[in-house]
Amino acid sequence: MAKNLVIVESPAKAKTIEKYLGSDYQVKSSFGHIRDLPKKGLNIDIANKFEPTYEVSADKKKVVAELRKAAKGATVWLASDEDREGEAIAWHLAHALKLDPKTTKRIVFHEITKPAILAAIDKPRTIDQQLVDAQQARRILDRLVGYELSPVLWKKVRTGLSAGRVQSVSVRLIVEREREIKAFEAVTSYKVTAVFDVKSAELKAELTQKLTTKPEALKFLEEVTPADYTVTDITAKPSTRSPGAPFTTSSLQQEAARRLGYSVKQTMTLAQRLYENGHITYMRTDSTNLAEQAIQAAGDYISKEYGAKYHHQRRFKTKNSSAQEAHEAIRPTNFAKTSLGDDAQQIKLYELIWRRTLASQMAPAQLERSEITIQPSTVKPAFIAKGEVLQFDGYLKVYGGGKDDTILPEVSEGQKLPLKVMTAEQSFSKPPARYSEAALVKKLEELGIGRPSTYAPTISTIQTRGYIEKTDLEGRERSVEALVLEKGKITATERTEVTGADRNKLVPTPIADMTTDFLVKHFAQILDYDFTAKAEQGFDDIADGKESWQKMLDDFYKKFHPLIEASANVSREETSQARKLGTDPKSGKPVIARYGRYGPMLQIGEAEDDEKPRFAPMPANANLEDVTFEQAMEMFKLPRTVGTTPDGQEIKANIGRFGPYIQVGKLFVSIKDHDPLTISEKDAQAAYAEKLQKEADKYIQRFDSGIDVINGPYGPYITDGKKNAKIPKDQEPAKLTEAECKKLLADAPAKGKGRRNFKRKPTKKK
Repeated sequence: MAKNLVIVESPAKAKTIEKYLGSDYQVKSSFGHIRDLPKKGLNIDIANKFEPTYEVSADKKKVVAELRKAAKGATVWLASDEDREGEAIAWHLAHALKLDPKTTKRIVFHEITKPAILAAIDKPRTIDQQLVDAQQARRILDRLVGYELSPVLWKKVRTGLSAGRVQSVSVRLIVEREREIKAFEAVTSYKVTAVFDVKSAELKAELTQKLTTKPEALKFLEEVTPADYTVTDITAKPSTRSPGAPFTTSSLQQEAARRLGYSVKQTMTLAQRLYENGHITYMRTDSTNLAEQAIQAAGDYISKEYGAKYHHQRRFKTKNSSAQEAHEAIRPTNFAKTSLGDDAQQIKLYELIWRRTLASQMAPAQLERSEITIQPSTVKPAFIAKGEVLQFDGYLKVYGGGKDDTILPEVSEGQKLPLKVMTAEQSFSKPPARYSEAALVKKLEELGIGRPSTYAPTISTIQTRGYIEKTDLEGRERSVEALVLEKGKITATERTEVTGADRNKLVPTPIADMTTDFLVKHFAQILDYDFTAKAEQGFDDIADGKESWQKMLDDFYKKFHPLIEASANVSREETSQARKLGTDPKSGKPVIARYGRYGPMLQIGEAEDDEKPRFAPMPANANLEDVTFEQAMEMFKLPRTVGTTPDGQEIKANIGRFGPYIQVGKLFVSIKDHDPLTISEKDAQAAYAEKLQKEADKYIQRFDSGIDVINGPYGPYITDGKKNAKIPKDQEPAKLTEAECKKLLADAPAKGKGRRNFKRKPTKKK
């Protein structure tokens, strides 16, 4: 039996570390957290200084038993991650294994390399109780909020909802941004550009001021129609562009989204694998600092590969004074390894980290920015042409993505330039941008809300709970007017453009609107951005030994719990934001617009009535605040009988959760481009016929045994309803026999198998 037992969090990390230690060391994994607050019940003794009750998770009892057995007679080294959560895991391990936290050896390392592991073994410490207390305070505060506030939402809003200190604030940010966008009214102006002839080239310039109206733009073009144009000034100034700091968790998530299209969760999963395999340093960090040996190694690599002129040593100072997750930025452990990873996604992320770190130690890019001023003879505003030429690439050598050169043609001061064409085109001010996952991370970081380890799970939670959807939004067409001056004549033109289209943006659902309004009104403290940021500062103070974790929780709970008690008096009607529109002339019952389970809806009658209320969807482009009684009564005409199919089946039109549709028997057909109140029988029949054709085209072959050969979105495949099988490229789907299909299904991997790169591995949850 080994004399030493090293306990880490993940099996992948254990395998890597075991290679660096001798036979006297056995390395085993705890598979993340092994002890926590039980899932059911509060399990916090509020009256006894918030004393928590912990238990070993049911799925970890076998792991704990194996670790206890391995620990007998061995020196135990607790080697969980170096952040607060890792410290708490080490503390829980000590208690579960009946070790003394004050004497058990605790080691931390920022990278999984042999020098780092051996250095940690040489300088062990004990568990840092202040870091443990900070993590305990976070866990207990979040349990108090979730345990007491979530049931309020179940009673007042909808069952199955959850609330959380960071989660609910994140939802609020997205809800408020969406409302800003909806309330936004675009302001129009006219941008004037001119193209001048310069020998065999063209010089494009822009008027230094925008014109506010079409008449003003027309007047300007009329005034410059007879003008001469003279070059009055030429300037050329040197400029530099410097690299960004090495990656923190937040900046890595943002840049991986921008350059690679990765989600926040995907980025963290890939980074975890790279870290566990010893390729990069710890990936949860607020710090932009690099270790001295890393700065030296990067400098040596740059000088050797690119030349000394490309090297520029920098030491970045972390802006966040409370940065605590780790002591160094995310970087490669070996700069000589330019490409590493188990799959294409890991390789791309590693290369991004490698390039960003190396660029941070490289010379600035050198540019020359030039401007040419062109003055019309008949008006005061001038035209400016701007150019930019890269003279030395510097860090862009490895971390490109800069703008292409804009080279201006040669002109001289006093030179007359003939006008080729001038355009005054209508432009529109833009609303605030919707949040992407990366943009939300950036905003949370700016506000001081949450920590690197919380961003990915928070964003995942608000989507799985149905508050937020990550979606693509279709834009709408609008007309753009322009006035063109060419050859002394002014003509008006018009084109169309699409506005409002968005990809992979976070959009709130109606339940997010309703929940946010309820929480802002009755739990303003929890939804307050400053409070949430101050809570993070409180955890930092606990970690620094400046405050007791019990006192921080007591201060919070004294203000929080009375709000829970007061919320009992809030009516569900108030929460649903019910608004009476009028009275139904037939039944005499109230017509109400309110929030329902799936968003805004209409209702005739009350839930307390003997007769069940009638329900109808909201009209298109209407909301609770502006829907009228007349619009509402039209919606109660649905479902509407449109006509019949050629074979005599009834066609009904209606609006459902996913938009307007027609129904024929049990078949539902989306009619996005039609209004169910006005769609004609002809259009409905056409939509039904198109759906039938699609259904027919879907099946290549159908066998009596229940096996189908189907045209799928990614190509033909075989299915029996329980299992799918690919069709080999050398076989024709339409010619497969039933026996061949059965064999292909039998040989196919079971669902969830056969995709090795995406197989979930047990890791510590952050």
